[in-house]
Amino acid sequence: MRVSLTAWMVLAAAAVGGGMGGVARGVDLADAQLLYAGKYAECLDACSKEIIAGNTDPPWYLLKIRVQMTLGQYEAAMKTAQDALDHNGGALDVRLAMVGVLRANNKPDEAKEMLASIRQLAADSPWRYGDPDSLIALGKAELMDEDGGGLDARKVLEQYFDKAKAAEPNSPEPLMAEGALGLQKHDNALAAESFEAAIKLDATNPDAYVGLAKALEDDPEKSNAALEKALALNPTHLDGLLLQANNLIDGEAYTQADGVLKKALAVNGDYPETWCYRAVLAHLAGDHVEEAKDRVKALETWETNPEVDYLIGEKLSANYRFEPGAEHQRQALKFDPEYLPAKAQLAQDLLRLAQEEEGWKLVKEVFKLDPYDVTAYNLVTLHDHMAKFRVVKAEHAQISMDPGEAALYGDRVAAMLNKEYAELSKKYEVTFGQPIHVEIFPEQKDFQIRTFGLPVGEGFLGVCFGPVLTMNSPAALTEHPENWQDILWHEFCHSITLTKTHNKMPRWLSEGISVYEERQRKAAWGEKMVPAYRELVLSGKATPVSKLSSAFLRPPTPLHLLFAYYESSMVVQYIDEHWGQGAMNAVLTDLGNDVPMNTALANHTEPMEKLDADFAGYLRKLAEELAPEADLDRPEIPEDAPPGLRGQLLAAFRAAHPENYWLTLEEAQGLVEARHFTDALPVIQKLIDIFPADAGQADDPHLLAAACYRGLNQPAQERGALAAFLARNGDAVEPRLRFLELAAGDKDWEAVRKEADNLLGINPLIPAPYRYLAQAATALGDRDAAIGARRTLLTLDPVNRVENHYELARLLAEENQLPEARRQVDMALEDAPRFRDGHRLLLSIAARMDGTGPQMHTNGHE
Repeated sequence: MRVSLTAWMVLAAAAVGGGMGGVARGVDLADAQLLYAGKYAECLDACSKEIIAGNTDPPWYLLKIRVQMTLGQYEAAMKTAQDALDHNGGALDVRLAMVGVLRANNKPDEAKEMLASIRQLAADSPWRYGDPDSLIALGKAELMDEDGGGLDARKVLEQYFDKAKAAEPNSPEPLMAEGALGLQKHDNALAAESFEAAIKLDATNPDAYVGLAKALEDDPEKSNAALEKALALNPTHLDGLLLQANNLIDGEAYTQADGVLKKALAVNGDYPETWCYRAVLAHLAGDHVEEAKDRVKALETWETNPEVDYLIGEKLSANYRFEPGAEHQRQALKFDPEYLPAKAQLAQDLLRLAQEEEGWKLVKEVFKLDPYDVTAYNLVTLHDHMAKFRVVKAEHAQISMDPGEAALYGDRVAAMLNKEYAELSKKYEVTFGQPIHVEIFPEQKDFQIRTFGLPVGEGFLGVCFGPVLTMNSPAALTEHPENWQDILWHEFCHSITLTKTHNKMPRWLSEGISVYEERQRKAAWGEKMVPAYRELVLSGKATPVSKLSSAFLRPPTPLHLLFAYYESSMVVQYIDEHWGQGAMNAVLTDLGNDVPMNTALANHTEPMEKLDADFAGYLRKLAEELAPEADLDRPEIPEDAPPGLRGQLLAAFRAAHPENYWLTLEEAQGLVEARHFTDALPVIQKLIDIFPADAGQADDPHLLAAACYRGLNQPAQERGALAAFLARNGDAVEPRLRFLELAAGDKDWEAVRKEADNLLGINPLIPAPYRYLAQAATALGDRDAAIGARRTLLTLDPVNRVENHYELARLLAEENQLPEARRQVDMALEDAPRFRDGHRLLLSIAARMDGTGPQMHTNGHE
């Protein structure tokens, strides 16, 4: 989401004041409130009357300028600002307002001179400018210094805004300035704190709520509430409307965004930022002629305004159009080579386009010029960390990993990427022009910074930008293990489809294909129909195909977001079942050629209205077939119901639903917890019989059955129950460890090898799967795999070093690698000098090395 207003509007608004403290001093409170309520004509009339009556102090002029700028009356604002200067030439806030007015009237050079005059006046007569208004104006002027000669943000806070706060602790104006600084420097914590404090002092100011909404962008619910409050106070608040349009564009709700932009144009038909957003909408619709016209319109008031291309480019990049986004940043820097927001955004774009040398160079430049910028600081720090990463090569990918992790499973990552490219590039008819950059981070914070620039986005496991793919390693997910192979498959599939469409595909289709391909790869991967999704479908909560993008726009709960992923994947499955892969490839080709999503679908499947209806029936049928014999209704008991009432309601529900699945599950869980295993098993079997599709979920009855069989010492039955669970769950660690223990006890080495490999797909950083893999590979005669597993165990398993050195020596001896075998057995004997089997192996190796002992045949026998 963007963090700055159009440059000239920032100046004008900043000069007038964002809080009542700045506007109200010397201004009638009721008249100032007219501005906040969006009653612009009345406010303008009140200001004009007051000035005509002879009140020529700055506040009335500043309020009038702000209204005129808001309405796009830029020439009139110039006259007002000049009149204000004639009467108040030494007032810094008036001069600051004039900077914005000059830019709005396409006079950037004069604006630059005016900005320089503010600093010069303060330097010549510092004793005159210690009042809060002057301090705030000086701080803002320092932040807007175009030549890089101003103070850095931290000093502005300390030397100007903090002093203004101390001088007027009950004024929201210094807090508004501080909040704007926080947004500009990506310090959202500071911004949120400042705007919240400003609201406590003045709850009528929509500017403060819009600022808070921006600062809380990572908390959609709170951000949306703040924005709604701003627009309730002033339904025509320009920045509020544009933030609303911004959010709608991010959610691919383009028609609604266009409607909001029309409201903004009704307020000010020349507001550059509105035209920037219209240019973005035109680009996303593939209308590049209209896009160019809208950009020209945005530049009409200031022909070299770098903010125009910066904003257009930033929004295109937010919608994964990184190449055109980067070009707009380059154009912004042509207008103003020192414009840091464009330089910072270009750095991020280049890093996401895998143009790392130039990208990292720009990051360092931004940090050098602005050490307070949080994103630049984070990235510079991350770059130093990533310099220690090891690069693993795959056929069509370059993988950057922690060196220790690369040694453990880097080859597995490369092998999986090679397999996926071979399968999916052929399926989707895609060829990569350059290797995909895959970056795997052992610390979640580093993943978040590389991906978002800030340590945010805790819910993300991986992100793909097209040529660059970032993801958490298993080390970052120890509390909640996730299958890294599944994550990698999902994200690399994005690289396939984004490459085919040139990043021109809606989120729902991109996610839908990736989730669908997860399921195609392994039954235990990807989203599946579950009772919660069934309830949403049967209650009419599914989203029509034609509107699926809206399902990802601020979903009310995490469940609704997961359901959006699932439903999107089912649309892909439906198309595949009815029209085949050729139709999907044709849709993706159309998207790459700027054909709108719904038009592309209609071109290669069926008319959109029919597709909506047919898919709705298809999804409903799947929901109804999930467990047709099961009573899956849930008892509806208010959370705040007292215990007595809760018990009565539950008893009534139980009487009306004697075969209810959830109550039966609760009964089974209670019996298992009480260790009544024999009594529990028939109840559990009943659950499995009526709802076999629930396998693999956290409350899977198969896990309850396994617990019973373990308690009854029936390992064969326990193993069978665990196998049924694991077949549909790709993330469980403890059940897999138990299965491996049982399968190894049965000497079922094929099963051991398979499940050990699956466990390595969840966590390759623990010794257990390698230990089982070594045992299975040895028993199956796969000495290469056994040797690799033993070598890994020597890194991960210090407790059993003697065993691992010995077993590795024995395997190497069987491979006739005698010097290395001798070295390994020597190390075993260093730790265990009386280890007799080790001495025997050492003597055998020594005899073979000097030619006196029997030679080993390739089958391992002497």
